[in-house]
Formats: sequence, C-alpha cells, structure tokens
Amino acid sequence: MTSSQLPRSKTDRAREIDRRDWLRRAATLVTGAAVGGFETLHAQQRAEGAAYLFPGFKASQVQTSGATINVVVGGGGPPLLLLHGAPQSHAIWHKVAPELAKAYTVVAADLRGYGDSSKPEGGPNHVNYSKRAMALDQVEVMKHFGFDRFAVVGHDRGARVTHRMMLDHPNAVTRAAILDIVPTHHLYNHVTREVATAYYHWFFLLQPAPFPETLINNSLETYIGRGVGEPFTEFMRTFGNPATVHAMCEDYRAGASIDLEHDDADAKSGRKIACPLLVLWGDRGNVGKLFDVMTIWRERASTVRGRPMPAGHNIQLDAPEQLLAELRGFLRA
Repeated sequence: MTSSQLPRSKTDRAREIDRRDWLRRAATLVTGAAVGGFETLHAQQRAEGAAYLFPGFKASQVQTSGATINVVVGGGGPPLLLLHGAPQSHAIWHKVAPELAKAYTVVAADLRGYGDSSKPEGGPNHVNYSKRAMALDQVEVMKHFGFDRFAVVGHDRGARVTHRMMLDHPNAVTRAAILDIVPTHHLYNHVTREVATAYYHWFFLLQPAPFPETLINNSLETYIGRGVGEPFTEFMRTFGNPATVHAMCEDYRAGASIDLEHDDADAKSGRKIACPLLVLWGDRGNVGKLFDVMTIWRERASTVRGRPMPAGHNIQLDAPEQLLAELRGFLRA
C-alpha cells in the first residue's frame, strides 16, 4: 500500500476539508479586495466567522483605553469572560461557549493583537503587550457591558492574562479557571532541557523582530497548523494578517521582559491570588509531565483546586464535555 492509499483519520480528513475551505476563502479575498478593498472584506469575513462559529451570539468591537477588542457575546445570567491562547482567537471556544451561554452571559474576546482585535505597536520594553495592559483591556470590556465583577476562564496566553488580572484587579474577578499553564515566572526560572524542548516556541518568538515574523509569514500554514486545533480556517484568516503575527511575537517578548518585572515585584511582596481558582491541564500535554502543577499554583493562590483532564493542550477542543462539567461545578460554587 502506498502512502497515498493509507487510510486517513477523521482528524486528517477534517483538516483537509478545512484547508480547502481556507484556499477557497483566500481566492475570495483576492477577488473581493480588488472590488471593495481589504478592510471591507475583512469586516465581512469577521462577521461571517462569528456567525458561523457562535450561533445566537452577537459580534461587536469595544474601544478600551489601549486597544479595540473584538468580542462575541451571548446567553444570559452571571457574566463569564473567556480568553484564548496562541496562535488562536476567541474561535477556540466554539465547542463550549454555546453550552455555557445557557446559564451565563458569555463574553468571548480576542486578546489585543490577536484575532480581529487591534494590533498596537509594542512600545518600550514591549509594554503594550504586557499582561498588565492585556488584562486591563478585558476588565474595560466587561465594564462596557455593565459588569464590574465577573468570572474568567483563560487558556494558554489567555490564562496568563487571567493570572495578571486576578492580581491587578482582585475586586473584579470573582473566580477564575486556568487551563494548561504554570505561571510564566516559574517556567522561566525552572528551564531544563525538557522544558526548553517542549516550549521551544517561547525562545523562538521572543527573538528580535523581524526574524521570527519573517519565518512564520513565509511558512504560515505549517506554523499555524501545528497544534492549533479547530477551526484551521479561522486561524489562518486572522494570522494571514502579518500584524497579527508580529503582535503574537510581541506578546511573547513581553513575557520574557516586562511581565517578569511585574512577576518579580509580586514575588518579593508575597502577593497572592485572592479569588477561588480552578486549575486544569491535559494529561497528554506537557504541563503535567514537566511540572508539579498543583504545588506551584498553591504557592500563588489562597484557594485552589484542580486536576488533569483527558486531553492535550487544547482542553476545550479535546474534552469539551468534561471541561463543561468541571466549569459548571466550579462556577456554581
């Protein structure tokens, strides 16, 4: 049997369909841009993507003090903010957000620099992509919708924003769930060969511009297709904008510079997370294999519980039902 005759998994077939969809949309982009301009077509595609992935949600953009944040909002009940990771957007929540919206007012946001949010310049020491700045965006987004206090679920980079938000805005965050990370400060201070291998991209993306940006933009499908999960089409659309790639790199550069300065200050002062914290990680991912997850978070939070999930890094894609069960129990407490 030749390689072309080998049976393909459902994931491979879905990826191929998604890739064909992306190529179709790319052709539409070129044609549409010639007629109405890239900005008009981009706005149309943003609305289409939100409608397709989040039926019943309303897409909008919120001006904060430092950026324009793209969000989808749906449901009713207590407010719940969902924050994504990299290289992704709010689209990563499409399997769980509609279910959560049955009991909560769900706000799924694109972090500044990601998705269809604006992409500010990095600024001195990458300050505009500090987790402090990114957390403030989201607090202001929630205030825009009338919520001074709310729960948060953050994954990957969004979990790092959530961590900073809990420290900087303790009166705003009622409780939070952190998905598949250990604190940035801990990771950088405990780098081993195994950690460097698993988190190779951290050390790649923080290199000075335009080195990582150039390599990613020249091999976008290869880079974005590695580990991002579904929907491939939407992530290719948003990261097809070179400004998004640059913003992602600035996020990681901030993580190795100004964010560590903020984290060092917290460590020296003994500052801890005050709200109830749920920590979940994939049992097939790197976090649980490389770190004593619960011990690390208990050093930083007053009230924390957690466990591994039957998933890889993207828990919300690999184990949506199990994640929903954990979140419902935690958020109701």
